[in-house]
Amino acid sequence: MTGYRTTGRGRRPKPRRSGIRRLLPTWKMTVGGLFVIILGAAAAGFIYYQSVSIPEPNAAATKQANVWEASDGSVIARTGEVNRENVTLSQVPVDVQHAFVALENKTFYKDKGVDVTSTLRAVASTALGRGTQGGSTITQQYVKNYYLNQDQTASRKIKELVISLKVDRTMSKNDILVGYLNTSYFGRGAYGIQAASQAYFGVDASKLTVAQGAYLAALVQAPSQYDMATATAAGKQLALGRWNNSLDNMVMMGWLDQSRRGAVSFPKLRAPSAADTTGVSGQKGYLIQAATSYLTSTGKVDEKTLAAGGWRIRLTIDPTREKQLEQAVKDRFTSLLSSGNAKNKNAQLGAASMDPSSGEVKALYGGSDYVTHYVDNATREDFQVASTFKPIVLATALNEAAKTQDGQAISPSTIYSGRSGRPVVGSATPYAPPNEDDRSYGDITVQQAMNNSVNSVFAQLGVDAGLDSVRKTAIDLGLPSDTAGMHANPSISLGVATPSVVQMAGVYSTLDNHGKLVTPKLVTSAQRAGEKLDLPKAGDGKQVISRQAADTVTQVLRGVVDDPTGTGSVASALGRQVAGKTGTSDDNKSAWFIGYTPQMVTAVAMFGETKQGGQTSLHGVAGLPRINGGGFPAKIWTGYMQAALADQPAQAFQLDTLAPVPTQKPSPTSSPSTSASPSTTPSSTPSSTPSSTPSGTPSSGQGNGGGGNGNGNGNGGLPSTRPSPTDTGGMMSPGATATSNARG
Repeated sequence: MTGYRTTGRGRRPKPRRSGIRRLLPTWKMTVGGLFVIILGAAAAGFIYYQSVSIPEPNAAATKQANVWEASDGSVIARTGEVNRENVTLSQVPVDVQHAFVALENKTFYKDKGVDVTSTLRAVASTALGRGTQGGSTITQQYVKNYYLNQDQTASRKIKELVISLKVDRTMSKNDILVGYLNTSYFGRGAYGIQAASQAYFGVDASKLTVAQGAYLAALVQAPSQYDMATATAAGKQLALGRWNNSLDNMVMMGWLDQSRRGAVSFPKLRAPSAADTTGVSGQKGYLIQAATSYLTSTGKVDEKTLAAGGWRIRLTIDPTREKQLEQAVKDRFTSLLSSGNAKNKNAQLGAASMDPSSGEVKALYGGSDYVTHYVDNATREDFQVASTFKPIVLATALNEAAKTQDGQAISPSTIYSGRSGRPVVGSATPYAPPNEDDRSYGDITVQQAMNNSVNSVFAQLGVDAGLDSVRKTAIDLGLPSDTAGMHANPSISLGVATPSVVQMAGVYSTLDNHGKLVTPKLVTSAQRAGEKLDLPKAGDGKQVISRQAADTVTQVLRGVVDDPTGTGSVASALGRQVAGKTGTSDDNKSAWFIGYTPQMVTAVAMFGETKQGGQTSLHGVAGLPRINGGGFPAKIWTGYMQAALADQPAQAFQLDTLAPVPTQKPSPTSSPSTSASPSTTPSSTPSSTPSSTPSGTPSSGQGNGGGGNGNGNGNGGLPSTRPSPTDTGGMMSPGATATSNARG
C-alpha cells in the first residue's frame, strides 16, 4: 500500500502528507502554537503587572510655575499657583457625584477600574500616529492626574491601565471618586470641584445643584472650549450637549426622576473675575490667555497639561512694541474719556499688530486690565467687522475676474450706482441696504465706493463676484470657516461676520504679503523638562489669491487713506505709504480701523459692551453722537505706528496691479441715482480718490459716512440725498428689504 502509513490492527491506513502540505503545520501544531503565544503573553503581562507598583503622587500634582517670555527672552510673567481646595466626598451632593459618573463612566461602581477595549484602542491609535483617543474610566483619569502625567504615549497608557487595576483593588470607589473630583481641572485656573464651584457659581461644592454639577461634569473634557462665558458658538453647543447627556444618563440609570429632569434648566454662570485668574494684571493676563488658546488650538498640548505647570513659553510679543501700543491707547483713548460720562464705561478696545512677512504678533491689547475685564478684546469673536470686510469682496471680484450683471469686467474703475437702498440684482435673496445716514451717491467707481464705504455698491459687487466665492476667499485669506455670520448671502459683503481683531490682522497681512497666506502666530517655542513642542507651520506662504488681485486691493486701500489735506489723514500723519480701511457696524456697536505698511499690519477696534457682557451702542462715548473707525481707532493706530516705525526707514509698496480697465458706463443693474452736492465739511480721516480715478461725485468734504471715516459724528456734514422720481433704475423691488446688519 504505497503512500500510506500502516496503523496496525487492520485499521485503514492514513494517507501520507505530500507536496506543499508537508510544509504546512497541522491543526494540532497551530493550536499548540497559539496556546504557547497566549501563555507567553499572559506570563509577560503577569510579570509586568507584578513589576509595576502604585507610585508616589507625581510632581505635576504639586505647585509649579509656567514662565512666559517675550520675544527677547524677558519674563512677562510667572504663573502656576494652584487654585485648589480639597473636599471630602460627603461635602459633594450625591446628585453632583452621580452627574459626573453618568457622563464620564456609567459603569464606575461595577467595573474593575479600567476599560480595556478603549485603552487598547487608544494605545494602538497613539502607536500608529493617528492622534489621541479618550474612553478612560474615572479611575484611569484619577491615576493619570494624581500618579502619572498627561503624556499621550502608548507606554504611559499601558502603565495607566495596570496602576488603575491595582488602585481599584486597594482603594474604595468613594476614595477614587473624591480623588478624581479634587484633581480634575475645570478651567478658569480652578483645580478640583471646590475651586470650580466658586469660579463658576460663587458657592461651595456642598451647595451645588444637580444642574450646576452636570455643567461642571461637562467642563472636564475641554474647560476653555466649554466655558460659556468665552466659548465660540460651536463650543457652547457642545457644552450644552454634554450637560444634557449627563442629566439624561442620570434618568436612564435611575438617579434622577424624569419629572425632576424636565424641571431642570441650564444654570446661570458667574462672570469670570480676578479670583479665577492667575493674578496677572494689565496686559499680561491677556497675553497668557491668547498664548494658551494658540497652543491648545495646535493640538500639540491641552489646557490641563499647560495648567499643570513647568513650561517655559516664549511669545512673539516685542516688549517695546507692546509698550508703544499701550501708550498709544492711553494717549489717544483712555486719557480722553471723562469718568463722569456713564457711556464711557461701555467702550472696550482691542488691538493687534503683526509682521506681515512672518505672521508674528508683535503687540496685543486685550483691554483695560485682565483682572477687571476677563474677556480678551483682541481675540474675542462676537462683534461685526463691518466695512473692513469690503476689501475681501473686492479681492474676490478681482481674483475671480468677475463681471457685472451685463458682462463688464470689474476693476477699481468700474462704475456702480451709489444710491442708498438700491436693491441688489442677481441674488435669490432680496436685499437693499441703506448707506450710512441714508446718503445717496451718483454714479461712482469702485475706488470711490471703497473710499466712502458705500453699502449699496458693495452689496451688488458681492453678488456680481459670487457670494459663495466671497465666503471662500474670506476663508482662504485666513478667517475660520465657522466664523459667525459668514454665510453666502448678500449681507456678507457688508461685514456681518464676527472674526477677531487678530484674525482680521491676519487677513490684511495676507493682502500685504501679495496674496500669500499669513497665519497669526503668538508663540515661537514651548518646552518643559527638555521636551519641546513641535509647533505647526500652518501653511504659510501658500498663494491663496493672485498677487495682482491682492496688490490691486492694496492700491485701492491706499486711495482710502491717501488724502494729505484731511484733518485725520493717516498717510500724511505717518509720512509713508499706507493702505487701510475703516468700519462701523450697525447701531454703532463696533468701530474698526485696519491699516498696513510694507513692514507692519495693525488692527484696532472699539466695542460697545454692557457691564453684564452684552453688546450695546457706542453712541455717546466721549460725548460724541457716533464713534467711527476714523475716530479713536484710526487715531490710536496712527499714534502707535508713528512710534513703532520710527526706527525703520519708509518703504514703498512693491505692487503688481491689474491693468486698468477703461471707465465704464453703469450697467443696467447699477442704475444711476441723483446725488446732491456734499458740503465742504472735512472728514477726520482721508477719503479722497486718487487723481487717476474717474470722479463720479464731488471730492470735497467726503465724510465717508458708510465706513465711519468721518469726524466725530460720522457724516462729515453731508446731507442725506434721495433719488429723484425719475430714477426708476434704483426703485425698490417688490419684497426687497432696506435693512442692513452692518452700516459701514
